[in-house]
Amino acid sequence: MKFQVFKNGSIVKDFALSGAYLFGGDGIGIRRAQITFQDGFILCKKANLETAGLALLWPIEGFGKVLLPTTCLPERERPYNLNVEITRAKLMQIVNKREDWSFFNSIKGMSELSEEAHDFFIRAIQNISDPPAASKLADEALNRAIELSEKLAIKQAELLFHTRTKSHGFGRGCFSCKIDPMEIDNPLYIEKLLGLFGSVTIPINWAQIESEKGHYNFSKIDACIEVLVKKKLPLSAGPLLCFSEEYLPAWLLNGNESFEKIRETAYQFVTEIVGRYSNIIRAWYTISGLNAFNHFGFRFEQILEMTRAANMAVKQASDRAIKIIEISNPWGEYYTTSHNSIPPLVYMDMVVQSGVNFDAFGLQMRFGKDKAGMHTRDMMQISAILDTFAPIAKPIYITCVEVPSQNGDGENDGNLAGIWHDKWNQKLQAKWINQFFQIALSKPFVNSVTYSNLIDTHDSVIVNSGLLTDQLEPKESYHALKDLSDGVFSR
Repeated sequence: MKFQVFKNGSIVKDFALSGAYLFGGDGIGIRRAQITFQDGFILCKKANLETAGLALLWPIEGFGKVLLPTTCLPERERPYNLNVEITRAKLMQIVNKREDWSFFNSIKGMSELSEEAHDFFIRAIQNISDPPAASKLADEALNRAIELSEKLAIKQAELLFHTRTKSHGFGRGCFSCKIDPMEIDNPLYIEKLLGLFGSVTIPINWAQIESEKGHYNFSKIDACIEVLVKKKLPLSAGPLLCFSEEYLPAWLLNGNESFEKIRETAYQFVTEIVGRYSNIIRAWYTISGLNAFNHFGFRFEQILEMTRAANMAVKQASDRAIKIIEISNPWGEYYTTSHNSIPPLVYMDMVVQSGVNFDAFGLQMRFGKDKAGMHTRDMMQISAILDTFAPIAKPIYITCVEVPSQNGDGENDGNLAGIWHDKWNQKLQAKWINQFFQIALSKPFVNSVTYSNLIDTHDSVIVNSGLLTDQLEPKESYHALKDLSDGVFSR
C-alpha cells in the first residue's frame, strides 16, 4: 500500500511517522509490517494481502496534531491520497457514532459544520484525479469534521452525565486518585487530596517491597494506611503484579526461573500482602498490563494462568475484596511490535470466557508521550473506544489517567506525542480533564475514574501531569475537577 501525503496542496518532502501502525479489519494491529516515508509517499508493506488501515499522528490546522486512522483499504498499485482517506475515516466514525448515540436530529450549532464537512469531502472525491486539489478540499472537510466529532462526543457525554447525576448514579468514590507515598506525612497534601477525591489508590511495586527474596518491606504502605484509615476513605491498592521490568524484583529478573516457579513466587507475594491488609483495602488491582507487558515472554496459556493465579491468591486471602484486572493501552498499538502480547479485547474476552474469578476491568488512559498508546487522540475516539468495552459483562474502572500541563522535550514533545488544540498548558489540561471525566463517567458501565498523580513528580509517566505543582499549588485542572465533583455531590 502507498499513501501520498500533502500539506496545503503541495507534496510533503519530510514527514515524521509518529505513532504509525497498520491494523486489520478487526481493528487489531498487524505484525511484521514495515512503514517508511520516501519522496512524499508513505510505503506500507505487510505479510498478507488482506485489507488494512494506517493510523498515525496527523496535523490538523487550527486543531492540533492527533493520532488518526484511515479506513481499511485494499492493496493496489495506485497510491491513496492520505489526506482524503483520513478524512473519509473521520466522517464515517461521525456517522456511526451519531447512529449509536441516537443523534439523528440536527443539533444546534452543528448542522452547518456537518454540511460543510460533507460538501468539502464530496468535492474532494470529485477531484480525486487531481491529488493536490483533492487534498486541499479533504483538509477543509477534516477541519470541520474533527471539530464536529468532538462537539458530538462532548454533547452526548454532558447529556448522559447530567442524567446519571440527577438519578444519583455516582458513588463518592467515582472521583479517585493514586497517591504519592512520599507525601503522605504532608498535611497540605492530604488536605488537597481530601478536598477533591472520595477514594484513593495506594501504589504497589513488588520490586520495592520484596527487594530480597522472602523479606518484605511494608513501611510505605503502612504509613499510607495509618494516615488514610483515619480519614475513612475507601482504599484501593495495586498493581499487585505487573510483568514490566520496573515492577519485578532484581532477584527474580536474574534468576532464570521456570514459569511454574515464577507463578508460585508471585502467588506467595500476593497472598502475603493481601492477607496483611485484608480488613482495610476494599479493592485490589490484581494484575496489570499483562496484555502488553510480558518481560518473561509467557505464552498465551501462561498469561491466562498467571491472571487466574493472581485473582485466586487475592480471593484466598480476602474473600470480600474487589478484584480488578488492569488493561494497558486499550487501542492495542503495542501488539504490532511487542511479541508475546495479546490485543486488549482478545485478552479481556479470554479472561471472561475462561471463568477467572474477578470483579472488574481497569483501563489505563495516558496521553502526551511519544510511546505506543500515549499519543494524543480526539475526544470522539476516546468515547468510541470506551463504547467497545460496553458488551463485556464486567464493570470498568478507568485508571492511571494523566495528561500534561505543559510541553516537554524528547518523548514529551507535542510534535511527536500529539497536540490537542494547542501546546499543553494549565488551561488546556483543565479543559481536557473536565471533558474526559464527563465522557468516561457518562458511560453507565464505568464505575470510577482515577487520576494518576495529585502533584508533579519527577518519576510520573507523563511529565508535568499533576493537578498540583510540586509546591502543592493548585493548577487550573484541580479547580476544574473540584467544580465538576461539587456539581455531582452537592445535589
